[in-house]
Amino acid sequence: MKLVVVGFGQCGSKVADEFSRLNARARGRRGIEIVSGVFAVNTDAADLGSLTSIKSDYQHRILIGNRKTNSHGVGKVNEMGAEIAREDGDKVIDAIRSANRFYEADAFLMIAGVAGGTGSGSMPVIAKSIKERHGDKPVYALVVLPFEHEEVTEARTIHNSATCLKATFSISDAVFLVDNQRYVKKDASLVNNMAAINRLIVEPFYDVLCAGEEKKAKNVGARLLDAGDIIQTLSGWTVLGYGESQLSPIRIPFYRTRNFRKKSTETHKGIQAMDQAISNLSLRCNTADSGSALYLLSAPSNEMNMDLVKELGESLREIAPDAIIRYGDYPRKQSSLRTTVILSQFKDVEKVREYYRRLPGLIQEKDRKQVDIEAKLKELIDASTEVPSLL
Repeated sequence: MKLVVVGFGQCGSKVADEFSRLNARARGRRGIEIVSGVFAVNTDAADLGSLTSIKSDYQHRILIGNRKTNSHGVGKVNEMGAEIAREDGDKVIDAIRSANRFYEADAFLMIAGVAGGTGSGSMPVIAKSIKERHGDKPVYALVVLPFEHEEVTEARTIHNSATCLKATFSISDAVFLVDNQRYVKKDASLVNNMAAINRLIVEPFYDVLCAGEEKKAKNVGARLLDAGDIIQTLSGWTVLGYGESQLSPIRIPFYRTRNFRKKSTETHKGIQAMDQAISNLSLRCNTADSGSALYLLSAPSNEMNMDLVKELGESLREIAPDAIIRYGDYPRKQSSLRTTVILSQFKDVEKVREYYRRLPGLIQEKDRKQVDIEAKLKELIDASTEVPSLL
């Protein structure tokens, strides 16, 4: 499956930069392309300059709103981000359509952090424009939810998150939810933490996108998971996870491949990878609420068998009893067994509902504080009426 990837704001652009690196890895190691074009859209020139993998020309790093922001961002005001996107949206659309392999793409992937101003405001607006012009291709969104400390200390974070999630869900064919807090390493530096989080966000897409683009017959699975399977699975609120089990590199001479212990170990490794993928889902959620799911098994061909596929399918069925499950295998010569899981069509997402629930109270509190501030300022002005003026 090939994607056109567009990152908005600082967070979205950094994650899009990781997709550019992921495509370079697929091209270098597997000889395939999984991305038709990667773009970064921002109102802050410094943020665009910090990217390392996306092409540095103005058609791939797109600066918008220069007249209003003087290239210094919107200060977390996502209404301004949306207004700028409406005014400069054509610049973004034209740049995306100029990509050399634009029409090879199977879908669009819009990326943004919902807590910021530029990303949360501009992404739904641009996604709507793309949907109107290219309705034959699905438009997916990958939204990165804020850290816990941001939700506690910044009321604007809740406002931006709730409004962005509502608008994005109404426009996109599917919304991948990624909770930043799930990937935090408390003892790591801020820079290393952010870089590691961005890599972990993107990694689950690698095998899923590569499987359907393989050109070598030996790497095409017996049950190929292609773009059609992915498109049919993805709808509404979506989460994904990734798990990996290391395979033993030791090859014992005259070891009987039909030995029952070896077969049991193969199955156990697969279940380990599936359990890890489920525990590492991008958002803590009630998996039983999902309406569709898929999993992809990637391992050396001699490590995959029908019993393993059956066990993995049953594991997924236990946590998502009402979901329509699709699956595929991806034979690769490697030292690990990897499992990717996607759960979609969620009927309810507690985290999203919590943002929606909290916002009205925060708006009322903000209005009350504004009235208090204005009243105190008036008292101060009244107290100064007897003071002589120097003007």
